[in-house]
Amino acid sequence: MNLAIRPSLFAIGAVCCMVLTACSGKSEPAAAGGAGAPAAGASTAAPATPTASAPAAGASAPLPPVTVSTIKAQKRDFPVTIQASGSVSPLTSVDLRSQVTSTIAKVHFAEGQFVKAGQLLFTLDARTEEANLAKARAQLVKDQASLADAKRQFERAKQLFAQNFISQGAVDTSQTQMEALQATTVSDEAAIEAAKVAVSFSRIVAPNSGRVGAVNVSAGSLVQANQTTLVTITQLDPIAVAFSIPQRNLPDALAALKDGGAPVQAKLADGGGSFKGKLKFVDNTVNAASGTVQAKAVFANKEGKLWPGAFVEISQTVNSLSDATTIPLAAVVQGIRGTIVYVVEDGKARLQPVKVVYSEAGDAAVTGIKPGDVIVLDGKQNVRPNSPIVERAKEPKGGASSPAKAEDSKPAASQAAGTATAASAAKP
Repeated sequence: MNLAIRPSLFAIGAVCCMVLTACSGKSEPAAAGGAGAPAAGASTAAPATPTASAPAAGASAPLPPVTVSTIKAQKRDFPVTIQASGSVSPLTSVDLRSQVTSTIAKVHFAEGQFVKAGQLLFTLDARTEEANLAKARAQLVKDQASLADAKRQFERAKQLFAQNFISQGAVDTSQTQMEALQATTVSDEAAIEAAKVAVSFSRIVAPNSGRVGAVNVSAGSLVQANQTTLVTITQLDPIAVAFSIPQRNLPDALAALKDGGAPVQAKLADGGGSFKGKLKFVDNTVNAASGTVQAKAVFANKEGKLWPGAFVEISQTVNSLSDATTIPLAAVVQGIRGTIVYVVEDGKARLQPVKVVYSEAGDAAVTGIKPGDVIVLDGKQNVRPNSPIVERAKEPKGGASSPAKAEDSKPAASQAAGTATAASAAKP
């Protein structure tokens, strides 16, 4: 029985050896593979070194070119103009009132009519004043008769005194009576003039030419002396515009006023028209609240387009900057370092501080640059100091892209392609 078991034991042992041999052969490649895995990982991590050093390489790389449009600084006379809002105001506006208490007898015009200076407008009831005038004239005639008699008595007294019939005192008394009557007649003449003035108050005439407004009374209305407003006359030609001048422009305005007044232009809203006039008045006090001075310009208004109370836009040239260096205001950059522009020199941008002396209508007079300097206009937001500058070509009228513009876009395209290549190289 033992002899029968031995062959089977040998067979089992042979199979076990074969299994162990097979297991040891698989583990060695596995171990080899395990040992090689870190090496593969190390080799994979090795290309990451250029990626880690990419920021350092980018920091030292040159700035990319920037496509911009440029313009040259110009040298010209730059007008200093004041822009303000003003209101039309008449040179004269008179409220007519009666100087006596009376009744309106007749109205000689229509509402809204243009009248001339001296034209009769109202007639008042003047019967009382005319009676007083007649009475004063009658009193003058009476006193003149008494004066004539006094003169005859004085002449007779002098003859009697020469014949020693009367004393010197009698002659003096006769002379006194005559002189008193002379003074009385002068007083009567003055009373007549006063009565004439009272009668003239019954005729109300236009003090100046202009347009009358609404009539507040009619025939038969009782008017109180110096209280009842009969009508208002407003002068329309010429007419004035009142506006404010900033205090900084006051010396220029005063200088222009001495030369006959600086030209002033007024524009009505909604395309109502443009008018040319001259500065005629500058107030003598600066408004402490607003820092402005009231001024007034006069305009011809034959067509009556400027109406009292209307608002207008005022443009006044008070000075001119001779031989000023001018650039578009859009080229000026306001930053934390102050006011700057970018000047193109040798194909690169140079930061240049400037000072804006005056700006108007999209242009600015500046100091700090010279006429002829090339200034960056559009695209300045992408410019940095020492950035390479590629000037943008103007588009043709047909709207098609020009060859120059296509060539200008090549540096940016090649730069983008280089960036994509570096990114693909950095991938594992």
